[in-house]
Amino acid sequence: QVHLVESGGGSVQAGGSLRLSCEHSGYRADATCMGWFRQFPGQDREAVGFTDTNGITSYTNSVKGRFTISADNAKNTLYLQMNNLKPEDTATYYCAIALVPAAKYCPGQYRRPADYTHWGQGTQVTVSS
Repeated sequence: QVHLVESGGGSVQAGGSLRLSCEHSGYRADATCMGWFRQFPGQDREAVGFTDTNGITSYTNSVKGRFTISADNAKNTLYLQMNNLKPEDTATYYCAIALVPAAKYCPGQYRRPADYTHWGQGTQVTVSS
């Protein structure tokens, strides 16, 4: 059973930093697509950024240059380093994993929340001005 556990959320002032972690376990796969999403109150989840088994990363425009996704495969942990945080980054953040036959499918086919079947419980990030 795939299991994802997020940690690292909290409250910071604008301009501050946080690092979210997502420990994942309970599966074997040829490849994985991994994503970070966030959800504002009353809205649908939106993508923050993605990575995959090939190490290809991409980000939504609003976080480019501020957020960095990385993975420690030895620890089965995905990270989201968030710098220069803004009040508009306040949201619940989720990590998600899709098990796929090859990482080449990730950039083109795994970009929406509906494409991901395994989710963490979410962690709250609050940025004050």
